[in-house]
Amino acid sequence: MHISDIFARQGTTFSFEFFPPKSADASEKLFKSIKALEACQPSFVSITYGAGGSTRQLTHDLVVRIKNTTSLTPIPHLTCVCHSRAEISEILTRYANVGVENILALRGDPPSNHPEHDHSEDTFQFAGELVRAIKDFNNAEKHPQAKGFGIGVAGFPEGHPATPNRIKELDHLKSKVDQGADYICTQMFFDNHDFLDFRERCELAGITVPVIAGIMPINSISGMQRMAELAAGTRFPARLLKSLERCHNDTDAVRKIGIQYATDQCADLLDNDVKGIHFYTLNQSDATRKIFANLGLQNSGNLPAENP
Repeated sequence: MHISDIFARQGTTFSFEFFPPKSADASEKLFKSIKALEACQPSFVSITYGAGGSTRQLTHDLVVRIKNTTSLTPIPHLTCVCHSRAEISEILTRYANVGVENILALRGDPPSNHPEHDHSEDTFQFAGELVRAIKDFNNAEKHPQAKGFGIGVAGFPEGHPATPNRIKELDHLKSKVDQGADYICTQMFFDNHDFLDFRERCELAGITVPVIAGIMPINSISGMQRMAELAAGTRFPARLLKSLERCHNDTDAVRKIGIQYATDQCADLLDNDVKGIHFYTLNQSDATRKIFANLGLQNSGNLPAENP
């Protein structure tokens, strides 16, 4: 289903993110998680794309499998790094031919074996340019879909690590929307004030597309430390850190704190009329299903439609 139709029919969206596994065993384990989460009837699920396109085929295969064997709407990530215009067109054609209707367009990270990658060498140096290319593809006569691809882009409630100037940051985001983005999905955050302020600043900048909140339940102390390394600038509020400190590295207690904290975040976001909540699942289903239960939800259909 096209993302514009999803937002039109649902007052609040719930969605999940997965990453493509690299082995047959991991793939089957992931599909057990996906099937468990399918019962939550998410609005859509997104599939990540490795740095420099390193999981290009794995991403495509997982998207097609979800499309063909589940009731879920898959949204593949697509990045600028190390891709020519012809390669982007080829990828979009393959997705269009199997009935995929949406793309999440990102600038992307440098390849792990080339951390000093120069973005100026890429055909598309910024996500807005990739959004424009997807819109151009949509407008091409050969495109088999009437609406073309729905397009999502990333937002950064705590600030984009490459753009310290928060005013220019919003200018860049507005440019991505002006190029044709249909919605914004934020990076994870742990203080709702950051998201609510970001959403308000988007409104002041004239950004009117839906902004959905990225939530990642903390599953372990080591996982939290990896988050801090991978997502530079992520803030962990003192209230959360104090709760985790009381766990004394008890794995089960840490997991329970993570689920409760994420539940409280989601409840507050719903009270503040969030347009959607996107769960970074780390390919696991347990935490997300427990958050749904804590919120009193059996599935995303429990929330009223925007226009009943």
